Amino acid sequence: MASLFRSFKIFSSKISIGNRSFSNDVAKVIVEELNDITLIGINRPEKRNCVDPPTAIELVTAFKAFEENSNSPVAILYGKGGNFCSGFDLSYLATQGQDEKNILDSYFFNPHNKEGPTRKQFFSKPVIAAVSGYAVAGGLELALMCDLRVVEDTAILGVFCRRFGVPLLDGGTVRLPHLIGLSRAMDLILTGRPINGKEAFEMGLSNRLTSCGTAVGKAMQLARSIAIHPQECMNRDRMSAYNSMYCSNSFDSAMEYEMKHGIEIIDKESVAGSIRFTNGVGRHGTFPGKDEIQKREQ
Repeated sequence: MASLFRSFKIFSSKISIGNRSFSNDVAKVIVEELNDITLIGINRPEKRNCVDPPTAIELVTAFKAFEENSNSPVAILYGKGGNFCSGFDLSYLATQGQDEKNILDSYFFNPHNKEGPTRKQFFSKPVIAAVSGYAVAGGLELALMCDLRVVEDTAILGVFCRRFGVPLLDGGTVRLPHLIGLSRAMDLILTGRPINGKEAFEMGLSNRLTSCGTAVGKAMQLARSIAIHPQECMNRDRMSAYNSMYCSNSFDSAMEYEMKHGIEIIDKESVAGSIRFTNGVGRHGTFPGKDEIQKREQ
C-alpha cells in the first residue's frame, strides 16, 4: 500500500498560549495522500487523541492545505491508534490554575485555536470522519464538522464533557440538532450519556456502520465513490444543501440560491455529462470509474 501514496506530509508546531509555550518533536497531526484522497490523522494515541493547542493549530494547517490542494477532492479525518478523538485535553485546563481570563482570551475566544477548524461553517470540499474508539466531547464535535461519518460498531460517542462542566464550544449545539433533530440532540447534550455505533447509525448520526478496525477503509471506499463524479457540480449542490440548512431564511431564498449557483454549471459540466450519457456511459444506473469515463471520451 505504501507505494500508492503520492505524497506524505507531517505537520508540527511551536506556539505560545497565554504564558505557556509548546514545542513538539513528534507531529500531532499526520497527513497522507492516497490516490488523491487526503487522510488527516490525529496523532496523540497515548491520550486517546485529545486535542491540545498545538494539535488544534496543526489541524487548521492540515485542512487549509487540503482545501488548497486542487488534486484532492475528498479528505478523511481519523484518529491514530484506535480512537478518533476524546475531546479537548483537560490536563491543559487543569494546569492553568486560577487564571481563567488567560484561558478564555488566549484559547477559547481565539477562533484559530478551537478544536482545529470547527469554527469554519463548512469546507469547500467533502470531509469524511472515520470514527473508531472514543469520539466524545470535542471529539464528537470534530465528527459533526464533517460531511459524513463512518462509525465502527464498537465506537463510543457522547457529550462526555457534561460531567465536568465543560461546555460545547465547537459547534456541538449548532450542528447536532440539525443532523439528528432537537429531541435526540437534547438527549445527548443534557445527559452526556454514551451511545455505540449501532445507536448512532439508527439515529442518523452515522452514515455508515462498519465493524471494528475498518472505519478508515470503509471511509476510503466512500471517498472514492464521491471522487468519481464531476466535482464542481457536486460541490455546488453540496453548498446549496448547507445554505438551505444553515443560512437561508426562507424557501424562496433557498431556491434562488440553488438556481443561481447551479445554472453556472450547465456549460461547465452538464453538457459534457449529457454527451457521455448519450455515448453509453452510466446506462442502467451503473457508476463508471474515472478511467472508464476517460476511455470513452477518447
